[in-house]
Amino acid sequence: MEATSIDSESSGYAQFTIYGEPASKANSRRVVINSMSLKPMLIKSVKALNYWHAATLQLPRMTPLTGPLRVTIHIWYANERSDLDESVLLDLMQNRYTGKGKARRLCWTGIYDNDRQVRERHVYHGIDAENPRARVLVERM
Repeated sequence: MEATSIDSESSGYAQFTIYGEPASKANSRRVVINSMSLKPMLIKSVKALNYWHAATLQLPRMTPLTGPLRVTIHIWYANERSDLDESVLLDLMQNRYTGKGKARRLCWTGIYDNDRQVRERHVYHGIDAENPRARVLVERM
């Protein structure tokens, strides 16, 4: 696994590769029935959940970047049928919290605190049937 992270305090960027094919958030939802309320809910597909888990393990461990950010993502899909969708990667790179109010605590350190920090995005689509992946560069503006 090729994963490189640079100390965010001194250099202001992180660069890494996540192997696997990202599932489109918009096209990879499934309907389930909430057992408590009996209302339908949309949740991620099995493919999206599997990608989320595998990709989370490939993120570099680092101090989250602060301030406005620029993200450049090169995504290589296994075939042409896949929609170009970087949103799952942007979500994946956020810090994750549990609880609310005073009980809120950080449970996962991401590349940045919130994807609202991303002010500029450059996303490129490629095909590599043998090695689908996403090469990501996150840098301070």
